[in-house]
Amino acid sequence: MSSRRVRTALVAGVAALGVAAAGTALALSATGTSAAAELPADFKSVGYATSSGGSAAAIPYTRLTHIMYSFARPNADGTLKPLENTAKLTQILQRARPAGVKVLIAVGGWNNGDDSPFETLAATAAGRTRLVTGLAGLVDQYGLDGVDMDWEYPDPGPSAERFTLLMGELSKAMKSRGKLLTAAVSAKLQGGGVQKAVFDHVDFLNIMTYDGGTPHANYDWTVDAVTYWTDRGLPREKAVVGVPFYSRPSYLTLADLIARDPANATRDCATINGTNECWNGLPTLRRKAEWARANAGGIMNWQLAMDATGANSGLTAMIEAAAGTRPPATTPPAGPITKPPATTAPTTKPPTTKPPVTTAPPSGTAWVPYTAYAVGQVVTYGGGRYQARQAHTSLPGWEPSAVLSLWLPL
Repeated sequence: MSSRRVRTALVAGVAALGVAAAGTALALSATGTSAAAELPADFKSVGYATSSGGSAAAIPYTRLTHIMYSFARPNADGTLKPLENTAKLTQILQRARPAGVKVLIAVGGWNNGDDSPFETLAATAAGRTRLVTGLAGLVDQYGLDGVDMDWEYPDPGPSAERFTLLMGELSKAMKSRGKLLTAAVSAKLQGGGVQKAVFDHVDFLNIMTYDGGTPHANYDWTVDAVTYWTDRGLPREKAVVGVPFYSRPSYLTLADLIARDPANATRDCATINGTNECWNGLPTLRRKAEWARANAGGIMNWQLAMDATGANSGLTAMIEAAAGTRPPATTPPAGPITKPPATTAPTTKPPTTKPPVTTAPPSGTAWVPYTAYAVGQVVTYGGGRYQARQAHTSLPGWEPSAVLSLWLPL
């Protein structure tokens, strides 16, 4: 795993995301002073940077521990296609090294669902050797920190067995160099193509917990998908929780969504150009990061160039939440609440003049803050009807239309 280190740079109010002896130090400047908080030791913040999306200068290095440069593409015989935009990769390395950020080469990718090069090359020892040799050569040539395998997706049966062989051989090549081996894996549906033996070969798995669930990549679906892997025996410190910085079905970026309407920063769904688009707003991203802090080994995003900037950055929101330094924002609680707290609202310090918590009125009445809602309770808000997904005490800013992880539109 990565060595422990402390970084002290302060960029855009967020500084020093590294691994210290007692944990990962993160300093945040809110009012001209810095308040330090601790992330769990070896907690990972992973971002994918593509050869074509965004610039090397725009990457927020101080909020990352690992960058996956995407993608190296294999041929069916195991050789590699020429790497795209090597100038950008060099620029990333020049900026990442002083910040203590590790840079890996990601190989494969979605490739329009065509994984035939992997299937063919992995079927023979010669093909596997060529790929391992080629990837090791890239690592040596550019001084990279390892390889992220992104075969989408090996199938159960012979394909899975060949994937295990390939990962074992690649692991030996990386370990002999003191480098990392990671892999991007399906949230759940195609997980059967990754055998348990692979868990020992990797430093961690980037679980692609997006492009699934209704609404897209929702909190409960994400937790269920990560739990699928840990229930299979993946050590939770090797489980890195993926989040999308885009919507489905139209793949609008988080930056674009918020530029269209600033209120989209705190929403998970909205009708845009006549289409119901769903994504992860900042409250959901914070909630996932808090869960990952307690139950996984880190967070991963696809992809860095899609994130918003400044106060609306999804990456910043997640790092603040995982470090326990987020402001008392109007965000959903970090997990299911079985009964409302008697004196405090979840995750925020109540003001001294906060109204008392009341019992929710009968279903179908208007939503109001500081009210204890039960699972299944139906309210109206903004002309719509919503059903409570979990028991919670409402707060200003947790309106049903803004926090769909708590409320189901009817």
